[in-house]
Amino acid sequence: MNNDILPIFDSHAHYDSEQFDEDREALLSGILPQKGVVGILNMGSDMPGCRTTLELCKRYDYVYGAVGIHPECAKDLPADWLAQVESWLHEDKIVAVGEIGLDYHWLDACPKEQQQRVLAAQLELANRLGLPVVFHDREAHADTLDFLRRYRPKGVVHCFSGSAETARETVGLGLYIGLGGVVTFKNARHAVDVARTVPLERLLVETDAPYMAPVPCRGKRNDSSLICYVIQRIAEIRGLEPQVVANAAIANTKELFSIS
Repeated sequence: MNNDILPIFDSHAHYDSEQFDEDREALLSGILPQKGVVGILNMGSDMPGCRTTLELCKRYDYVYGAVGIHPECAKDLPADWLAQVESWLHEDKIVAVGEIGLDYHWLDACPKEQQQRVLAAQLELANRLGLPVVFHDREAHADTLDFLRRYRPKGVVHCFSGSAETARETVGLGLYIGLGGVVTFKNARHAVDVARTVPLERLLVETDAPYMAPVPCRGKRNDSSLICYVIQRIAEIRGLEPQVVANAAIANTKELFSIS
């Protein structure tokens, strides 16, 4: 597949990760745009990551940012953490509150109750500012749906891992579904079902770079150019041309995050 002809907007990446320290500049300044990447939404997930996300947005024209506190990072926060997040949300090219959510896989990183308190505060902030959220849900489907029903944010559930039925309810609440490398994995039944049934106008594509590289690059460091494999797989599942999926994903990303 010639991914050079496919325009790519990566709706979820972590170029603040230390895994990119050696070649971040080379990737973002030249390599990725040459491979068709026209946009990246970088996720701040903790206080230092939010600051780095701001710097990346200022340095690269096609990089946008979300700032927020990931559930695994919600345990030991400074007293003024929410005020700091709010101040960052007023910066240019910061378009969402994220990455926020619930993660019950590693509860030793942060107990459920604290995760939920931090999440509630950020959902209230997003609604007050009229901003979308980027929602992380790992092994917390029931509580995630409860929060989404209660706060009714606009946004996306990224790296969607629920069933097609849960995806339908999520879309019914007005949210988008983010799909990445998992849809290419051999035994990814849920992701394939979701890719087949989610309305095309509610679909975003993502990497979660440097994590979750798609087949045939599974196990390697992920980057935004590899979304070509995700787009190709979704197109195969839906019986569409890859260009149709790529164009829809870009339009959806710009629509959700108010990017002109």
